[in-house]
Amino acid sequence: MSSPLPPDGAPIEHFVSTEPFDPKSVDKLSPVQERVYLASQFRLMWWKFKRHRAALISGIFLLLIYGSILISEFLAPYALGDRHVDNIYMPPQQIHFFHDGRFVGPFVYGTTYHLNMDILRREYPIDPNRVEKLRFFCQGDPYRFWGLFEARLHLFCAAKGAPGVFLLGTDRLGRDVLSRIIYGTRISLTIGLIGITVSFILGISIGGLAGYYGGWADIIVQRIIEVLQSLPSIPLWLALAAIMPVDWSPVVVYFGITIILGLIDWTGLARAVRSKLLSLREEDYVLAAELMGAGPRRIIFRHLIPGFMSHLIASATITIPTMILGETALSFLGLGLRPPVTSWGVLLNEAQNINVVALYPWLILPVVPVILVILAFNFLGDGLRDAADPYHSAW
Repeated sequence: MSSPLPPDGAPIEHFVSTEPFDPKSVDKLSPVQERVYLASQFRLMWWKFKRHRAALISGIFLLLIYGSILISEFLAPYALGDRHVDNIYMPPQQIHFFHDGRFVGPFVYGTTYHLNMDILRREYPIDPNRVEKLRFFCQGDPYRFWGLFEARLHLFCAAKGAPGVFLLGTDRLGRDVLSRIIYGTRISLTIGLIGITVSFILGISIGGLAGYYGGWADIIVQRIIEVLQSLPSIPLWLALAAIMPVDWSPVVVYFGITIILGLIDWTGLARAVRSKLLSLREEDYVLAAELMGAGPRRIIFRHLIPGFMSHLIASATITIPTMILGETALSFLGLGLRPPVTSWGVLLNEAQNINVVALYPWLILPVVPVILVILAFNFLGDGLRDAADPYHSAW
């Protein structure tokens, strides 16, 4: 096998190009490479986020469900307090499209009420001869849209002359479970956003001071965080929620629960901010800002924190499910929100009795949106955490 090197002592051949120097001629970028190398960090993050299919689908799902809280009155077939006394504990009605082999469109079969005296239970046998076709974009129960004006438009309604349509059944007062879940979405989802806002402000402020100054400030903050994290979350929530007076209005209780959740969940975010600032405060641009007369607050919030804001957003996205679960747990145990406020936890409060769940299992259906939202936030947080470092993997 011949060696590409010249023999010992022989001169090494040199090549000198006579072409004019062109800096782009050696490493000429292809269109794809140029598109990647010249892209902004935000665009790189978006490209990497799109590759995480579960996170992308979860993000779309959360956008849709958060958008639905703006039009809850339109999406719900009935008003929040509507009672159908002739349909108490009615099981969910199934949607059909074909009747006797003929396409009819979305409809439900009518039911008849019957009280079974042997087991003292309400029964609603299906009448296959009563085809009740659903109406869409129809006039139904009146409501005040966002408290601004009177409206009657609903996404779908029962057939004319039908006693009602209850796709997820009714509760002990004859209230439509689907409508109450839709209305409860507004409370359960917004309480997580307000809670994470409180937690975000506390975590960034306290963690930023501890990481930038260090010394005694860092020691005191770390001891406070360790004490709070050593306390079990659920008993601490219960203790704080139990001290709220029972005569408080539902709105005050709502904001009280959000503040409680925010005051407890800031510790993890504060530690993340502290660890980042401890490593970044020694950078040259921080020293340059100090020499130019910038104060600590400007350095922390203008120069240091924006450098890892994407990581903070990913951490906050993972924290929101914790607050939603906290509100659901408190309301389920009767120490959080209380009627007439409607949330997923308040709806699940009616399913505490195992006998009720055994006889009327559809009352536990509000747990389904809780599970879906928690999973969606976790997948979204994983995708955002990976996209926050777009240079981690080669393109």
